[in-house]
Amino acid sequence: MGQFDRTLEFIDHLQHAGTAAAVCETLLGITSDFGLTALMAGTVPQPGTPSGLQKQHVLLCDWPVEWLERYVARNYVDHDPVVSHMKQLQAPFQWREASQGARIDKSSGEVMGDAGVFKLRDGLAFPLITLDGQIVMVSLGGEAVELSAAEFGLVSLVSTYAVGRAMQLHTMASNTIDHIVLTPRERECLQWAAVGKSEWEISQILGISEHTSEKHLLNAKSKLGAVNRVQAVAEAIRRGYIS
Repeated sequence: MGQFDRTLEFIDHLQHAGTAAAVCETLLGITSDFGLTALMAGTVPQPGTPSGLQKQHVLLCDWPVEWLERYVARNYVDHDPVVSHMKQLQAPFQWREASQGARIDKSSGEVMGDAGVFKLRDGLAFPLITLDGQIVMVSLGGEAVELSAAEFGLVSLVSTYAVGRAMQLHTMASNTIDHIVLTPRERECLQWAAVGKSEWEISQILGISEHTSEKHLLNAKSKLGAVNRVQAVAEAIRRGYIS
């Protein structure tokens, strides 16, 4: 089975998850093969948000209970280098990049050190931007994380879909556009984007200019309320435009 077929199979499993807990379980059943055994996804609270209100931002969670309690009680979200790196980069990355790329002070070093105590030594994180401009942070962690470039893309796409499914189940999908009409070219471009083709490669396959293929993808992203290609592909799969 090819990587794209595996992705479609995983997404089908997520679509049939009927609760947030089932979404968590299904997603971790997929990502645990790569050492990603714990999940946190939610909107990022404003700095200084009281700890009692921080849990209201959680959308999906399967972190160790003691680690979650410590993270909230000590207000680690304001010092977490992974959160800081995500706000700056706004693209998928591994936790180790946040530790290597940022100046680690005493507070941020404490966050990463404590995470390691709970066997969360590395992971993958990325942001999703909702239609109303909120940042949803997705963070998957584990003790020994091993991901190839292709697996990194697979996990990012499937996780994006999982968050979308969770938002549906939390009745937060009221902000999405109910009826979307994609043109045949927009659907074709998304189909090829889903298997990793660049704008130039899509233009060669479809016999159009690179500028035109880029325009079709931008239009599709706009219609689907997506901020990047991964999110657009995930939403297109959810709505049945890609199968």
